[in-house]
Amino acid sequence: MVLIILPSEYSLGLCRAIAKGGVTNSRYQKDKLQLSSTTTTTPKKLNLLDGEMKIYLLSTFLLASWAHAALSIGAQEPIINPTSSSLLELHKSLIEHESITGNEHNVAKYLISYLKSKNFTVETQDVGPFEGSNKPRENILAYVGKQRKTRTLVSSHIDTVPPYWEYKSIGDEIWGRGSVDAKGSVATQIIAVEQLLAAGKIAEGDVALLFVVGEERGGDGMKKANDLGMEWEACIFGEPTELKLASGHKGIMSVDLKAKGKAGHSGYPELGRSANSMLIPALNALLNMELPWSEKYGNTTLNIGRIEGGVAPNVIAEEASANIAIRIADGEPVVIEKIILDTLEAVGQKVDVSFGGGYGPVYIDSDVPGFEKIVVNYGTDIPNLKGDHKRYLYGPGSILMAHSDHEHLTVHDLEAAVKGYKTLIEYALK
Repeated sequence: MVLIILPSEYSLGLCRAIAKGGVTNSRYQKDKLQLSSTTTTTPKKLNLLDGEMKIYLLSTFLLASWAHAALSIGAQEPIINPTSSSLLELHKSLIEHESITGNEHNVAKYLISYLKSKNFTVETQDVGPFEGSNKPRENILAYVGKQRKTRTLVSSHIDTVPPYWEYKSIGDEIWGRGSVDAKGSVATQIIAVEQLLAAGKIAEGDVALLFVVGEERGGDGMKKANDLGMEWEACIFGEPTELKLASGHKGIMSVDLKAKGKAGHSGYPELGRSANSMLIPALNALLNMELPWSEKYGNTTLNIGRIEGGVAPNVIAEEASANIAIRIADGEPVVIEKIILDTLEAVGQKVDVSFGGGYGPVYIDSDVPGFEKIVVNYGTDIPNLKGDHKRYLYGPGSILMAHSDHEHLTVHDLEAAVKGYKTLIEYALK
């Protein structure tokens, strides 16, 4: 930086006044003025130009010293990165719009407005209400210009698990429901595409953005997206992978158990039949059954996520139920179904079993250089989107933080994810 200081009218006037009046009585004159070479001992008057310039140079030096000190202090202040600022603001706004599955409409409206403000062409796809609710829900498809068909798709989901809790920034950490799963991916994907467009590295027909509802509860949003009738060469899905490229994830299936007993007074258990007493042995047997495993994905795991039974402590439970999620490490759901049915038959308790939709382990492409690889245990929307395309899974944050009461990630995670998504998009377009 070059600092140029020009003299003010006041300072020049002062210089002229001093020069015209002489400086015979000043210490400055004794030290600095040249004496006449004649025999007189009276000092010469200061030449107007010399006086102005010397005083001006002295004042300039002092002002420059002061300015240097001021600028040195200012240079120590943090510099705001415009990219980080827009990224963090977008991420914050997404978190502040509560979007538990079934209630995604408000965050969708915000995203539609945001994307249009960035000159994207935006389409919405009605998905329909969730579990009897009358609230509208929509997927969002965004692309550049009029070219709806693109080579690459970048996608994530806008719904979250309950309960909602608000945005909070603590130092370098960003807390809040959805901060990791998956609004961190949504925000960084959008900014990555914006930056590539601004740099001229992608153009109309290269990339589309797809943000769907319902991923956390069965994937009805992505399943509906198949009706768009679109195909892509590659799809980049956003989920928390700790900034690593996933090479695969476990399959998943759901199991529901129901037991039907006979109600009665708890003081006379012989007159009724407890549905809870029927359900508990069945669940215990399932917890102890042998399930398939694999070298890549490890063990197949079973989680009893919800149990409900009875109406009061002094009433014999007439009905009881349980909801189970199984993460499949090897084989297809039909294999697990047979193991479960055989196990329950051996227990001898009469319980009704129903199986939800599911899928086996999912292979994911990870052929992009420069990324660490990871295998994840959770499910994604990847198998819900049909098509013969390459599939990548990447995103900021850790799944260990997702769905928890301490869900958070760091600013660095977000900034690094923007770079990661840009790399993946450019690689997919090669």
